[in-house]
Amino acid sequence: MTGLGKVRVRFFARLADVAGTRVAELDLGEGLTAGDAYRLLCGKYPAMEGLKGSLMYAVNAEYVSAEQPLQDGDELALIPPVSGGSNAV
Repeated sequence: MTGLGKVRVRFFARLADVAGTRVAELDLGEGLTAGDAYRLLCGKYPAMEGLKGSLMYAVNAEYVSAEQPLQDGDELALIPPVSGGSNAV
């Protein structure tokens, strides 16, 4: 590692359940994108792989594409599709 920094990752909905946490840190590699980060996290949390579907990415509270480059100190949010319409509590 060449000291490129870290990204804070926030998991939402089903991703948080699968990871067993809502927050993780990921070491940055040169040229790491939001999509690359997701793929790396799938290696750590294999059950995430099946949740890619229409996954949404946000960096520093702004929605971005999977190709968005990450920088030291960024916060990456991984937001899976959420279904609604149920009145169950």
